[in-house]
Amino acid sequence: MVNPRRLKALIVKEFHQIVRDVSSILICVVLPTVLLILYGFGVSLDFKNMKIGLVMEDTAPDAQSFVKALVDSRYFNVDIGRDRKRIEQDVVDGKLLGMVVIPSYFSQFRERTDKIAPIQVIADGTNPNTASFVQNYVDAAFEGWLQQQYYESGWRGQLLIDPQIRYWFNESLDSRYFILPGSLAITMTLIGALLTALVIAREWERGTMESLMATSVTSSEIMLGKLLSYFILGMVSFILSIFFTIFAFGVPLRGSLLALMLSGAVFLFTALGLGLLISTLAKNQFVASQAALNAAFLPSYMLSGFLFEISSMPVPIQWMTYAIPARYFVSCLQTLFLAGNIWPLILKNIAIMFGIALIFYAILVKKMVKRLD
Repeated sequence: MVNPRRLKALIVKEFHQIVRDVSSILICVVLPTVLLILYGFGVSLDFKNMKIGLVMEDTAPDAQSFVKALVDSRYFNVDIGRDRKRIEQDVVDGKLLGMVVIPSYFSQFRERTDKIAPIQVIADGTNPNTASFVQNYVDAAFEGWLQQQYYESGWRGQLLIDPQIRYWFNESLDSRYFILPGSLAITMTLIGALLTALVIAREWERGTMESLMATSVTSSEIMLGKLLSYFILGMVSFILSIFFTIFAFGVPLRGSLLALMLSGAVFLFTALGLGLLISTLAKNQFVASQAALNAAFLPSYMLSGFLFEISSMPVPIQWMTYAIPARYFVSCLQTLFLAGNIWPLILKNIAIMFGIALIFYAILVKKMVKRLD
């Protein structure tokens, strides 16, 4: 049985220790702030102002019009030239990410055949992702220019498709709206696992855990006292992270704040359980910190779908992701921030996270006993 009086005393004791311990404040306040700034400003899946070369072998009005479309695009920083060899050398030297060649027959081809004139796109394939961006963005600019020509000049050439594209949930395709909600899961993983793992390991090193075990408190009361104390601290950090995400970076919250807090509370409950389990097995701060990084941070970062699409992973790795709590929290966060209250998906993810937490605590109850060996 848990004695409420002893549990309250343990919680008060933990908060006194938190106030005296600077590292706990750093983990809960400074760490999430730094991570959000890094992810908000330093990590982006959008390419803007890509340096490309443009070889103009045709200077007719049609070619000039297409050149203007490329120059006006926010995605390109265009180096225009007539010397193909110079532009090619800049690509070889790594000064340009690719080049576009407007052939000398560009305008005549369309006038004679009434068909789309070809252009050549050459990209630096040493970085496949960047090369793909160059190709796709040039294709998009060319298609947009063709549609503009079709409507403004009255040209009635071969325009078989007139797509009217709409993007749901993230109309501007801003990767920050996708990254920052997911980064909250990584931040809460670090906070939950590191807080409990390091703090309890520190108590073992300083000898205060032995003094605590000499009292009449039970192992369950020790576990609950630390869990509740750091749960409150973790939720305060979560609220601060949400505030920064919404008001400092302008990420919209289209779902319910209540659902967001509920999913965050369940995930923090899971992360704290993992940290307690690590601290029970590792009684050294260095070992505990390394274990927390390898058991919590790296799997959450790599296998949660935060940056890397799970469906593109090998099938055995996809199976492994089902055991990662951050996978379900990332799904909840991105759904609530961008799509809204899709309760079947949110409740399913919350239930799975809660089930994983129960497994952690079931193991913890068996491992956490009042003895010094």
